[in-house]
Amino acid sequence: MTAAPAHGRPGSTAPIRSGTRLLVPALVFVALVVAAVASLGTPLITSVATTFHVSLDSAQWTLTVALLSGAVATPVLGRLGAGPYRRATILATLVIVVAGSALTVLPLPFAWLLVGRAAQGVGLGLTALMMGVARDHLPEERSAATIALISVVSIVGAGVGYPLAALLAEFGGLRAAYGLGLFVTAVALVTAWRSVPATPEGRSAHVNVAGALLLAGGLLLVLFLAGERSLWSRHLAVAVSAAVAAVLLLCAWTVSELRTRTPLIDVRAVRHPAVAGANLAMFVGGSGMYLLLTLITRYAQTPSSAGYGFGLTTFVAGLVLVPFSVLGFVAGRLTPRVRERVDGPLLLAGSAAVVGCGFVLFATARSDLAELLTAMGVLGFGVGSFSAAMPGVILAVTPRSETSSAMSFNYVVRSVGYSLGSALGGLVLAVGTATGRLFPDDDAYTTAALVGVAAMAITTAVGLALARRRPPGPGTGPVAAGVPGRGRSSRTGS
Repeated sequence: MTAAPAHGRPGSTAPIRSGTRLLVPALVFVALVVAAVASLGTPLITSVATTFHVSLDSAQWTLTVALLSGAVATPVLGRLGAGPYRRATILATLVIVVAGSALTVLPLPFAWLLVGRAAQGVGLGLTALMMGVARDHLPEERSAATIALISVVSIVGAGVGYPLAALLAEFGGLRAAYGLGLFVTAVALVTAWRSVPATPEGRSAHVNVAGALLLAGGLLLVLFLAGERSLWSRHLAVAVSAAVAAVLLLCAWTVSELRTRTPLIDVRAVRHPAVAGANLAMFVGGSGMYLLLTLITRYAQTPSSAGYGFGLTTFVAGLVLVPFSVLGFVAGRLTPRVRERVDGPLLLAGSAAVVGCGFVLFATARSDLAELLTAMGVLGFGVGSFSAAMPGVILAVTPRSETSSAMSFNYVVRSVGYSLGSALGGLVLAVGTATGRLFPDDDAYTTAALVGVAAMAITTAVGLALARRRPPGPGTGPVAAGVPGRGRSSRTGS
């Protein structure tokens, strides 16, 4: 397939060739599908437990295993996406996702459902590859906006998949809900096959297999420990041992990456102050963002007999996410325009402050459903703006050929942050649950919200610290990286 030139003068507005006219909607659609399908486990946990006659803790693994496989697959796919076989990698990954989706629909035992969900989670690694395609094959102004939009839909996709899956499960059963995943992933495969162009010539990438295994082991332990909160209370020695093992594996992975000529992730590039700061902001901010999302949805579904809550059904609770998705999408569309006048780090700081306001709203006003919807909308706007601004901060100091690898590492950081946010929320609410009671005290939600305010304050401070740094020198700024920075620099000559 003929593609637009991968390089050109900064600020180029050359038209996209006919072969890539549908590239932008194709990339956004694939990113949206993999995010929505991975989130299908959230509203279906209860249905899985009743259908397969397993405990809720076991059913929870239909969500956890997708996040785990996504976190492990993302850096590997990011490295493969930096090489000459990116198109083949994308198509092969989507084939795996489609096959996994088929396993979730077929009348097979519970173990096969987990295998299918793990295969679906692998698709989460495609988001960074979609960004790499956009950066290589679109004019610079449009590639920046497209990358920002891909980042946003990878977040708000959960808000799309949640209510749809819940509605199908309510009226058609569990298999109908998973059938939706099979249908949209098959469409995504056909879309990618017809629209994704080949990688520009001159690329090479080799996977450091030893490094991949070390990183996979470390991430699996980290995310497992974050998701299994009961392990810390019932088997503290085992949890501590696993935590030490995770640290050792990640340290060994770092040493391996520094020594090899073909690192899975360029650790030296990650140490760049802008990249390190952005990843720190993603980790802390992601923890806070997912914490508030968890708090609001759980609060909305708590029966009023607990003294608070609204007792919403799974489907209606999913509709609470609509303001999150809508305002997140709006913010994602606005952010590239604002980015022309405001530095990316300042946008990160401002977005984190907006999410912090959402925490304050939830902490002080949640007695009415409209107040919850308002807090969810504020959260969505902040998350959308944050997600749209993040790629620009990282890619401004990243070579074009390393786009997929750099962004894949950021998404691993995001996954760990989300898992930590979920675990943190569960821990605070568990501490606030009186002995013999099923639901936590209302004050526990306020405490959790204050923890979130602190997390977003830290994220805001990191963004402001990045903004205070001197502009990057020649060869490392937005122009050299091939993405627009501030409006002035994106229009200057090379």
